[in-house]
Amino acid sequence: MVVEITEVVCRVGRSFRQAASACGLAQKDSVRIAYNSAAMTVTVKSFAKINLGLYIGGLREDGFHELRTVYQTIGLHDLMTVNVERGRGIEIRCQHSAVPKDESNTCYRIVDRAMAALRAKGRVVIQIEKRLPVQGGMGGASTNAVAALIALERALKKNLRPEERLRIASEVGSDLPLFLIGGTVLGVGRGEQVFPVVDLPAMACVVVTPAVGVSTPKAFTEWDRKLTAPDASDRMNLLGRGLSAWLGEMYSGAPFRRGRRENPLLELVRAGIKNDFEEVVFPEYPELSKGKAALERVGAKYASLSGSGSTLYGLFASKEAANLAAAKLRKQGWIAQVTMTLPRREYWKKMLS
Repeated sequence: MVVEITEVVCRVGRSFRQAASACGLAQKDSVRIAYNSAAMTVTVKSFAKINLGLYIGGLREDGFHELRTVYQTIGLHDLMTVNVERGRGIEIRCQHSAVPKDESNTCYRIVDRAMAALRAKGRVVIQIEKRLPVQGGMGGASTNAVAALIALERALKKNLRPEERLRIASEVGSDLPLFLIGGTVLGVGRGEQVFPVVDLPAMACVVVTPAVGVSTPKAFTEWDRKLTAPDASDRMNLLGRGLSAWLGEMYSGAPFRRGRRENPLLELVRAGIKNDFEEVVFPEYPELSKGKAALERVGAKYASLSGSGSTLYGLFASKEAANLAAAKLRKQGWIAQVTMTLPRREYWKKMLS
């Protein structure tokens, strides 16, 4: 299955360097950086992601699971401010009690590696204005880390090479690399091998955030305990064929079955995608299953858990339909927000604006 997907990606995709360059992050020549006499402060947006399907394979020798997913960035975000000043060390500031302030924080870990790779000196202060849910399945900690890295580079006026940036990101976490590409991104391996998919038009999205947190490691443990089967490779191959057909159709120029009036994301939905985590998370948290059903009742073209949860989302035909749906959900007691999927160009434009 990996061969099927990578063949399509090699035929129509771009390399990591090209993807990074397309996002305005090409390598720039510069000399060794030390701290300036004046503090350097940069603020960027840290956008969330949803998973358009997520299939879990068997446990690998390195302790990770084989994954297949399509990531999609969306407009909900945190705000990240990075300040580089005289001194040493890294400080994390955040009012949210669930965000770690020590070396375990992904922002700390990526900035620590980046400072060493850039041979930079100074004290780095990272301020996280948290708006995304913690343990929500939207990649909050990962997108914060990548945003901190981008802000650090801009503050120092020095960039890592694109390959180095991706390497460091993948060392810190499996879904960090996707945020160095943005838009619609194919994820394989443990999720860290990322390939940019054609830039799709924005689509209205309603995000529901139940007041529960789901631990991803615990969800994986429950999956292994209950559902890992000998036919795992067959399931992954089936998904691989579906994704390959979708990718090939998008890039071939052939019309979709219902014409090009609809968003191509809906074609992916019709390929039969699903999120495997729903099978273990919904029984443990029945409220999440009810939330998905509520999204479907108010007209979502597709509804799903994002990552391991607890965030749920629904895709809608229009912004107007999404606004009406969110209003109905709020009347039912759900916390619902309307946003849009973010194509790659918009992702980078809005992050840095």
